[in-house]
Amino acid sequence: MSTSASIHAVALAPSAGPGSIWLVPLPLHSHYDHVRLKRVFEDDQSRHRVVVVDARKLLECADRDDTDYVLPPVGNWHSGKVKGIRDFLDPENERIPAMPYVTVDTRRARGLLGWFGFHREGVVAFRNGQHRARYLAHMGAVAFPVEVHEREADRLTSLCGYVAPPAPIVDGASARPPESPASVA
Repeated sequence: MSTSASIHAVALAPSAGPGSIWLVPLPLHSHYDHVRLKRVFEDDQSRHRVVVVDARKLLECADRDDTDYVLPPVGNWHSGKVKGIRDFLDPENERIPAMPYVTVDTRRARGLLGWFGFHREGVVAFRNGQHRARYLAHMGAVAFPVEVHEREADRLTSLCGYVAPPAPIVDGASARPPESPASVA
């Protein structure tokens, strides 16, 4: 199965039904090369936004969450858990899984000798989708969409937003159209 999304891009797929479908490439996956995700809150009045996040940055912020359950790395999951999430995300399924739903805040980072410093660091907590997010990153997803309340969208974008790498230059011109930085839809 092939997807029109490049190895690094998250693409918004054409949809015949209601709501948008996001395609996330998985370059390291042996069973399929992408997953489809839909919004949690499809109503435009929901006051939630979609932010395309850098997978590594998001999980670094999520690992700082000391108030909720943080999952171990995917390599430490039992085989039944891995098979379950793989089957759940399979793009051949009729049902399209929802993208992860997160909340984000900042806290003062530890400074010299363990004292609280002046630097602030991001902390992400999953309301839903932590298994999905960790599995996508483990399978090579560089970026993927998450849903967040509109009050937190700018903060999440500044802390974890995906910025596409520069396009290669071919004969003095960019090989692909420029991509915008992390989108807030």
